[in-house]
Amino acid sequence: MTATVTNMTPPTQTSNVSAPSASMVAIARRQRVQDMVFHRLTQTFSLLVLLALAGIIVSLFINAWPTFAKFGVKFLWYVEWDIINEEFGAAIAIVGTVLSAGIAMIIGVPLAFGIAFFLTETCPVWLRRPLGTAIELLAAVPSIIYGMFGLFVFAPIYANFFQVPVQQVFAGMPLVGWLFGGATNGLGILAAGIILAFMVLPFIAAVMRDVFEITPPILRESAYGLGCTTWEVVRKVVLPYTQKGVVGGIMLGLGRALGETMAVTFVIGNANRMPTSLYSPGTSIASLLANEFGEAEALHFNTLFALGLVLFIITFVVLALAKWMIMRAERAKGV
Repeated sequence: MTATVTNMTPPTQTSNVSAPSASMVAIARRQRVQDMVFHRLTQTFSLLVLLALAGIIVSLFINAWPTFAKFGVKFLWYVEWDIINEEFGAAIAIVGTVLSAGIAMIIGVPLAFGIAFFLTETCPVWLRRPLGTAIELLAAVPSIIYGMFGLFVFAPIYANFFQVPVQQVFAGMPLVGWLFGGATNGLGILAAGIILAFMVLPFIAAVMRDVFEITPPILRESAYGLGCTTWEVVRKVVLPYTQKGVVGGIMLGLGRALGETMAVTFVIGNANRMPTSLYSPGTSIASLLANEFGEAEALHFNTLFALGLVLFIITFVVLALAKWMIMRAERAKGV
């Protein structure tokens, strides 16, 4: 019997892939164009910021050069400020700026931390939003209003109920007595620092509150489950997790304190002499610029630009130190 073998060849399967339609091609092309335009637009905005910063630096340096050419580096520690004889030094303004901003941060940072701690950890839910909004509204108050409040409301109360009693207690006391010497008129370095503390408080508190709130709830719950107290949770869990944001908020407040003009001008006393106590009147770079820029000419005009350049450098150094601290802390944690 002959077996007939049928050689069946499997049919060739041809994949029928339809070509993209013209509308799909047009949509893809339009999306690529939109992406490119958006990329170039955002890049342009970023470069504009850099160009503006470079322009500020160059203009400050060009206008400040005659002062540095005459006085050299000693301009930074020279204490003379004689407009008639054109003898200028930045030491008095630098000391006043650093002291007032430092006092503001010493007062403002703990208060801001306490406010953020209360709002995120222990505040009743119904009170969080209105209280947080009220604190943020402080940031919307113009600086000149703070200055008027400091001069007409705060200064008399501060003089009668703080300066006089504290001076009577510490007068003649070794080591600390000199800190509270001088006229008790409600003005001076300490008064400027307290007003600045009111001004930087809402900025730092708002940033701290926001970064505290982004801590994952599971981290908090795990810490509480291990028996940690609320303070231990904040100190060992929340603060390490939000370290960058906390430092950023503090630096934001410090930048505001270093560059504040009108509020400081009202209460610092505007005296071009080195302060000898916390009650002594003084001046800051910003208040000196506000007081004398309208009448400045010749070398005096260039010196005010030099002070502006010094303030810019101080702010840059502070921000660089903050960045270095953050990087060092991250390396210590193994990030």
